[in-house]
Amino acid sequence: MITYQYTQKDWTTFKEGIKREWAVTNGIGGYAGSSMIGAHSRTHQGYLIASLHAPIERYLVFSKINETATVGTSTVSFETSQHCASGKTVYTEGQKFLTSFIYDGSVHYTYETDNFSFEKHITLKRNANVCAVAYELTAGDSDCTFTLTPLFNYREHSESSTPDTLKFETFTEDRTFYLVPEKNKDIAIRFQTSEGTFSERETVYDIDMQLQIEVDLETDGLDCHYCPVDLSIAVPANTTKKVSILCSIGDVNERPAPVSGTEAFSILEENARCHAELFEKAGYHDSFANQLVLASDQFLTYRESTKMMTVLAGLPWFTDWGRDTMIAFTGLTLCTKRFKEAEEILLTFARYIRHGIVPNMFPDDNMPPLYNTVDASLWYFYAVYQYLHYNPAAEAEAFVKEQIFPHLKEIISAYEKGTDFSIYMEDDGLIHAGSGLDQITWMDVRVGDWVATPRHGKPVEINALWYNALRIMESLCEKFDEDASAYRTRAEQVKESFNAKFWDSANQCLFDVVDGDEPDDHIRPNQVYAVSLPFSLLPEEQEKAVVALVEKELFVGCGLRSLAPDHPDYHGIYCGALAKRDAAYHQGTAWGFLLGGFFSAYMKVNHHSSSAAANAVRMLEPVRKHLTDSGCIGSISEIFDGDTPHNPRGCYAQAWSVGEVLRCYCEDILPYL
Repeated sequence: MITYQYTQKDWTTFKEGIKREWAVTNGIGGYAGSSMIGAHSRTHQGYLIASLHAPIERYLVFSKINETATVGTSTVSFETSQHCASGKTVYTEGQKFLTSFIYDGSVHYTYETDNFSFEKHITLKRNANVCAVAYELTAGDSDCTFTLTPLFNYREHSESSTPDTLKFETFTEDRTFYLVPEKNKDIAIRFQTSEGTFSERETVYDIDMQLQIEVDLETDGLDCHYCPVDLSIAVPANTTKKVSILCSIGDVNERPAPVSGTEAFSILEENARCHAELFEKAGYHDSFANQLVLASDQFLTYRESTKMMTVLAGLPWFTDWGRDTMIAFTGLTLCTKRFKEAEEILLTFARYIRHGIVPNMFPDDNMPPLYNTVDASLWYFYAVYQYLHYNPAAEAEAFVKEQIFPHLKEIISAYEKGTDFSIYMEDDGLIHAGSGLDQITWMDVRVGDWVATPRHGKPVEINALWYNALRIMESLCEKFDEDASAYRTRAEQVKESFNAKFWDSANQCLFDVVDGDEPDDHIRPNQVYAVSLPFSLLPEEQEKAVVALVEKELFVGCGLRSLAPDHPDYHGIYCGALAKRDAAYHQGTAWGFLLGGFFSAYMKVNHHSSSAAANAVRMLEPVRKHLTDSGCIGSISEIFDGDTPHNPRGCYAQAWSVGEVLRCYCEDILPYL
């Protein structure tokens, strides 16, 4: 069992307490999250953000529960929140009674006063839009009335609410409080309790909850929640009782079964068993590996449109992206031995290939996929290659031959002949990609007509991936008794052209993009893939030079900078309004997923020696600390500031960050310690 435990020394102030977040997911696109002290700090937080059409159409329906305890004439509020009142920030500091916070895949709060204490456990039921809150209530020498005030909502998870937008029809049946949103009368939010008495509240809106992370992004950061009832529970003196709360969303005509006092606890136990099975299946006897195995489970989710598994690119806002999925694929599914999920993911994206392009993303509004990517299709080859490497069974080989191999042929043909977004092979065998306003590599920021990182031409990582795709096709043809000569000949041409055109002798590294007579000599991390991918392009001395330069200029512990800091366009801090963040996103911001390619390359040029492995472990220490000390507890953020202290930014939990660190650690480091 992986457990992250914190005590009062970890939240000496309110502002310190909201810096660490937690998140849990339900396997169908829904999630829950808040801060370590229980105060929300961003729009995408709440006890149940439900996916109405897995894994998209995500709506906040259940924000949180505020609690009070009344003993005699004394009432203590455990509410922890930040509000804006008359233009000033007001803190409600219930965290002063919080003595322990634990995250282990679910979350556990412990509060204590002189006369009363309680434990509050929060989790999501797997494969269902159900939040379970389990309470263990302990009264001292006097009777206690424990009062819960649930806060509800009904909004898209990236938006905010006002009293005008939060209108419901409400009614109570069999210890269940129902809310039917005016916006959607086909569904109902259902708040069930195992015991207690509902009573109407005079104040039915929690107005101007202030979300500090949104304020930091230069928005007003205000939200509103609907809280029409209190739930009161009697706790006799010197007793402990268990209370189960379930909140769900479903068809307005559905009536769920009554909730027992132990039901929420049973959901907690079932989730703990599932996590234990993950560790057993993965088979690692290493705490860091198992931390990442637990983190990886957050991103695997069911897609209703294909009836198969896919990958959420990042929490809290991304859905399934082709590029991110294929990069994260090995770590999330193969290092964890989840081969069935791996097959379903490969099939999900194969189903949507168009003109030889794997989809870039599935939008959150149920619209058709977007295809503006050159690298998702090439990373798909790598994912297939890794799948067969990890799972060499005859059934796996037959699966690839029958259901995947024809799609690989289609992709190669489309890239050779030319396809959408100015993707085509030039006479030298190298792949050209993009023109005009196209942004189709992973460095893809575009704001209107402003292209932040124009990489039109022949990007270095695209051609490293192209070479590997050709070599993978060569090996698959040999495996399947087909003629491999065309792929072999093309690969040899690509290798010769790559070495002739990409080596930057002045900087002893690789150009980032080759286009005509003016190669782009920005020092960027993309070149590391020419070293790290399975099929080598460069002589060993050049590989060593690339790794040395990347380590010197770009490595910052939790990621690689996207641009060397001495460049005039370098931005060391990712913060502020969207335009400011977009200017920094690929111009100095460090990316967690790039650690995978970097450490694979580092271990390769050091011949996977035990001393190199030991040094790599030391270099990964900032990631270990990040799992516990900043961002989302137990996960790895999308990005980090390029400047010290390299604060985490962007998505607080990112699939390819977790997947690639897990992959390189388990493939390239752990076996050599």
